[in-house]
Amino acid sequence: MNRLLSSSKQPSQVLDLTNIQISYAKDYLAYSENGSLKVFNLKKGKVVFEKKSPSANDRTLGVLTYQWLPDRDILLYFYAKKNPNEVTTVKVYPPKIPAPLVKPQSEDPNHPKIVTKEVPIEPKLEKRVGNPQISELYSLELPNSDEDTAPNDLLNIFDPPSGNEAISAGGTIEQFVVSATTNLMYLNVKNESTHSLMKIDVMKEVSTVHKSGGELIDYIATSDRFGTLYFDSQVGNSHQVIALEGTNRQIISDNVNDRILGIREGKVYIGQVKNDQLVKIKTTPDLVKMTDNPSLQTEWVGSIPFNNDVRWLIGAKDQMVIYDHKTANIVTDGNRVEIKLSRDENYVSVDGAELIQLTKQGTSTLVELRPLKP
Repeated sequence: MNRLLSSSKQPSQVLDLTNIQISYAKDYLAYSENGSLKVFNLKKGKVVFEKKSPSANDRTLGVLTYQWLPDRDILLYFYAKKNPNEVTTVKVYPPKIPAPLVKPQSEDPNHPKIVTKEVPIEPKLEKRVGNPQISELYSLELPNSDEDTAPNDLLNIFDPPSGNEAISAGGTIEQFVVSATTNLMYLNVKNESTHSLMKIDVMKEVSTVHKSGGELIDYIATSDRFGTLYFDSQVGNSHQVIALEGTNRQIISDNVNDRILGIREGKVYIGQVKNDQLVKIKTTPDLVKMTDNPSLQTEWVGSIPFNNDVRWLIGAKDQMVIYDHKTANIVTDGNRVEIKLSRDENYVSVDGAELIQLTKQGTSTLVELRPLKP
């Protein structure tokens, strides 16, 4: 399938499209272009949805992050806008002051009755400054790609409503993962000094499940069965892979070189990384109740580049796919296959079966879909 994805005013050798994601049914493509979120219908060859930023200059506003649901054509995305009520004025009442003692004239002077009256005091007006922006969660439901029905862009109301500001207060959303079976969403939110793990449940209730004090959280993944959250934790020179169930933390690995790669079909995948090389893949069962230091089974040993330029995923056929724009490495049943990739940019579908290739052609970008295989 070949389609012209977009066109720009000026020709460029560098694609200006980022965060390319293909939908569950592989008929829609979501991407960011010049600060806007766009959704492209691959069958019809046209953009069917666009969400622009409310500001041309402020990069903290607009669509912050997005993620397709793993089992249907629904795109979840966070959208930040300025808080219209950032500064509010409230009435502040000082403590009530009793009036001087009063003795009624009709009372017996030897046994006076004491009466007090509260003196009315006018409240003071004080300004309160809140978050400069609020973050909203939207769910974009796409119709069958053969239809011309407009997508349903639905604003999700948090409970409590202050949940919008709670997410904004944390800072930048570093990562956003969804567990389809439990309908739990987790956010790795970073501000200047700390990381916070936040959860949004099926009732759209926002809660902070973990707020680190000096702990760096590099990567998060969620169980596709139980909603357990796994993450890489670093405190100083110590590095651990942690499973978080509610408030209970279990150490999956305390090897300083181990990293969480993901969870699929009841398996937790751990990668051992040394000198920007993935040298080992290990697994352990994804259980309802995890225990400290479970047994890790070695699935593969070798060497694959694993730097900041690579992406990785666990495919539907239990294959580990590690790739950049030039090369894809696929590890299946302990065997590794390397595939050289053509085109300017290359992405892989979440099931590991489809290769999405982008090529710059003058002022346009050509998108091609083809099976990922040698």
